[in-house]
Amino acid sequence: MVRIRNLHFGYSRRVLQLENLSLDLRRGRIYGLLGKNGAGKSTLLKNMVGLAFPLSGTCEVEGYAAARRRPATLEDLFFLPEDVQVPPVSATQLAASTGVFYPRFDAAAFHEYLRELEVPALTKLTALSYGQQKKALIAFALATNTGLLVLDEPTNGLDIPSKAQFRKLVAGALGEDRCVIISTHQVRDLDSLIDTVLVLHQRRIVLNETIDNLAEKLHFGTAPVGAAVPEALYAAPSVRGQQVIRPSHGEGGSKVDLELLFNALTGPDTTLATYLTQLQLQHEPVL
Repeated sequence: MVRIRNLHFGYSRRVLQLENLSLDLRRGRIYGLLGKNGAGKSTLLKNMVGLAFPLSGTCEVEGYAAARRRPATLEDLFFLPEDVQVPPVSATQLAASTGVFYPRFDAAAFHEYLRELEVPALTKLTALSYGQQKKALIAFALATNTGLLVLDEPTNGLDIPSKAQFRKLVAGALGEDRCVIISTHQVRDLDSLIDTVLVLHQRRIVLNETIDNLAEKLHFGTAPVGAAVPEALYAAPSVRGQQVIRPSHGEGGSKVDLELLFNALTGPDTTLATYLTQLQLQHEPVL
């Protein structure tokens, strides 16, 4: 669906936000794009949807350069930016005026999403709180049924119950013909939702792997504070003791701790990153 090869991008040629980045994204998956604030997550998404243009390399959607913004591409793509600006219309009016640009837009599903998210359908969006506005646009995004759905920091502005509802609705909206990409720096917001994790760090994708494969190769657990943990790839203190990542050696059964994994890959300790490189989990597109 999305194919990126050797992409270099910067708003100035002297300062690159993305460097020699290659990535393959396919339908039927929910990708979680994780990165620190300022890591370039939004920049990468804008390249995918044709709102930013590579300095070199390629970024294609279904075999066509994203920057061409072909009508056939745009009608099968929906991008929800981090900072939303809503028109002075109700959600119902938004569906009537804008849903027509998406051939598979489902008005009935849109209103069901609004109901589940507790967003009034007949109130002007500009009269709603920022969180309500965000939920209305999330509902619209899901109802477009586009093959490529790109959500940039969608949980910003949502309260805890709304975040849980968001995860439920996104999981239910995934189909074999849909590719969903969700960017966030709030790692726990994607817990139990994504099936493939991408970590963007220092201008490159440093991890691109399915949750199942990570669970098979790594063991996430705890150990007493100060205790030596043989083969520890990463350890961090917590109220429960040390949180530890180590090789699983076929044990399986441990749940992937996204926050711990993210901290291990973006911190100064490169032990885990080196181990994953040796396993050839890093830098390799999921084919």
